[in-house]
Amino acid sequence: MIDFNNYQALTFDCYGTLIDWETGILTAIKPLLNNHKINLTENAILETFAELESEQEKGEYITYREVLQGVVQNFGERFGFQPTTDELNSLADSLQHWQPFADTVAALQLLQQKFQLVIISNVDDDLFAFSAEKLQVKFAQVITAQQVKSYKPSLNNFRQALERIGLPKEQILHVAASVYHDIIPAKSLGISTVWVNRRVGKIGYGATIPSEGEPDLQVPDLQTLASLTA
Repeated sequence: MIDFNNYQALTFDCYGTLIDWETGILTAIKPLLNNHKINLTENAILETFAELESEQEKGEYITYREVLQGVVQNFGERFGFQPTTDELNSLADSLQHWQPFADTVAALQLLQQKFQLVIISNVDDDLFAFSAEKLQVKFAQVITAQQVKSYKPSLNNFRQALERIGLPKEQILHVAASVYHDIIPAKSLGISTVWVNRRVGKIGYGATIPSEGEPDLQVPDLQTLASLTA
């Protein structure tokens, strides 16, 4: 069991961990596919997104807005349609409306009483600003992909976060829902991790690439984590 007294800072992935991005993705992609008479299950949409997003984030850095535009373009290529300009922007434009999970805000408000809270997110600064308003806490640091010019699971994101936070890695606990993007790279640098497995009881692997990793702790939601630290 983790001794939470050893940690001064909690670093968080945002989308999928704090913000319900799977609902957001589906809300944007399902109408797009319906417009072109494409019928996919929700699991198929999310798993296709996971694959296409990962491909877009490899190679030379592009903004996350461009990543999401590329994902929509690739959906069109895969399923035989050409998205309109509005459709190409629809997924990125939808992000401002994505909502926190029901337990997120209360849990963050409890956790900030004991820890510095930090964001390490694969996103653009302007897009995260929409989410920051909804999260209703003050983050000590926000490290975005746009700032560091790379996407998790790149170790660069975590190394730059460690430098900016300025604490020994032994005093930092990384909290995330994606084993692929977060748990594996953080652990490889010696950072303790909590896997927020928000897909407990669900079929399929959702909007992240399936991966095997060994978090120091697994919880089903943030409320559970906040309770454990009390």
